[in-house]
Amino acid sequence: MNTTIAFRPYTHADREACLELFDENCPEFFAPNERDDYANFLDAEPEGYEACIVGDRIAGAFGLIAGNARRMHLNWILLDPKFQGLGIGSAIMGRITTLAMAAGIHVVDIAASHKSASFFAKFGAVATATTHDGWGPGMHRVDMELRAGKPDASFEPAPIRDRHD
Repeated sequence: MNTTIAFRPYTHADREACLELFDENCPEFFAPNERDDYANFLDAEPEGYEACIVGDRIAGAFGLIAGNARRMHLNWILLDPKFQGLGIGSAIMGRITTLAMAAGIHVVDIAASHKSASFFAKFGAVATATTHDGWGPGMHRVDMELRAGKPDASFEPAPIRDRHD
């Protein structure tokens, strides 16, 4: 299938489509109690949040949000389940790497679930911590680090730890 993928900044007009993406991925990849947090995140119209467009439809969304001077955070990455397996997730991860490198960032922090961590691992993300029930009952949080492009010589990954807080 030849799929044209485009990216553009999130606008408030995308809110309902993004919430539908959340609902379509819940409870498989997100805990139901996270929906209000996501809605509040969208309402703030965060800089760095983007919609992934396939055809005339929002097929995904993600945010690469500034952290400190050396790191960025991947926030709220979602993909319409109907578009899984078409390479769109890979295109989004490529976009994330490109944006991080353009910003001079070599490490992207990812807070995944135990169900999505394997997706990020395919792109080289390494788990640094696990928090049982970190996103809600039965939804464990996996903190990960992804090196984007040329590694920073002074970068040292955080030690792997298992948290129960």
